[in-house]
Amino acid sequence: MDVVIKVPMFKEYQIADADAHVFEPLDMWEQYLEPAYKSFAPSADMKIKGEPIYYKASSEVVSQWTKQVMQSHPMAKLHGFTNEVHLATMKQMGIDISFVYPTVGLAILSVDAMAPKLAGAFTRAYNNWLLDFCSYDPQKLKAVGLVNRHSPEEMVSELRRIANFGWKAVCMRPNPVKGRLLSDPAYEPFWSECEELGIAVGIHEGTHSRLPSTGADRFDTRFAMRACSHPMEQMMAMLALIEGGVLERHPKLKVGFLESGCGWLLYWLWRMDEEYECHYWEVKDKVKMKPSEYVCRQCFIVFEPSENYIDKIIDYIGSDNLLFGSDYPHVHWRVDGEGAEIFDIKRVLLKQLPQETVQKLLWNNPARFYGLE
Repeated sequence: MDVVIKVPMFKEYQIADADAHVFEPLDMWEQYLEPAYKSFAPSADMKIKGEPIYYKASSEVVSQWTKQVMQSHPMAKLHGFTNEVHLATMKQMGIDISFVYPTVGLAILSVDAMAPKLAGAFTRAYNNWLLDFCSYDPQKLKAVGLVNRHSPEEMVSELRRIANFGWKAVCMRPNPVKGRLLSDPAYEPFWSECEELGIAVGIHEGTHSRLPSTGADRFDTRFAMRACSHPMEQMMAMLALIEGGVLERHPKLKVGFLESGCGWLLYWLWRMDEEYECHYWEVKDKVKMKPSEYVCRQCFIVFEPSENYIDKIIDYIGSDNLLFGSDYPHVHWRVDGEGAEIFDIKRVLLKQLPQETVQKLLWNNPARFYGLE
């Protein structure tokens, strides 16, 4: 494939994209699912055995989002979202390493009623496919695996399997799964193993989930549901990990909160600390210091480049906990015309922040979070 690349001006240091995605080709599920589960491969209209994967996703929403994605990524119109196109876009954006999260895989495992064994089959199929996808250039395409929260007893074995692939991170939804919060005792062996193996955990929400999701019970538009689901589910996931004592018991566990911006963090830290001051007696056995101290010690938050208050966040908590994520190839902003301009993230940040801070956000912090050598 011949691709003309426009390379950004700034290249004094490397960029690690902490939150990129794949668009899994539809036929990959039938190819990678184990024989007993091949008949559960999703159909072209995103259904499994006639049951929709997505919740309240109208045909207009799907059409408009598909149109925006194609306008933003003209290379994919011809070639699809292949690993080669992914690498070409990384070069366009000046990105050196891309941590790759799922799209459809994340949605499939968010069908709350799914049988645990079937969810396990989808988990293994996705991880096996992603291993092949990233093997095209494993130094630049860094896989983030899935685990099966529908079946807590399977989570440790799958975590060890992908750790043997050399992977450094796993992806989980913030929502309850089968009534279990992230702090449920059933997940304790998983948190222990993540800490022991040095595996980072990326908490990643997605709209139209068939899990309990903030806002989905009262709104029908993607506009409203997405405004609620991403930040509010992350806020509650962070609270669950703190209130349930997960971060207290596992001080070396690294948790990232992705694709929800960082503006909510200031309010949430203040709010949790305020409530802790009043009600510490109720949770003191599991929460032994202020919630903000746990967050600053072991949590990371992906900011959105369009947030114009990043400097204020840094004034409050410092610059050690923020990460950059492109969200490639997803699009959740307005796109006009036939081709979106690939923005230069360094140029955007250097207008707001000193160069040494930009380097921390684009490389040093993600290197610490994901355990890059």
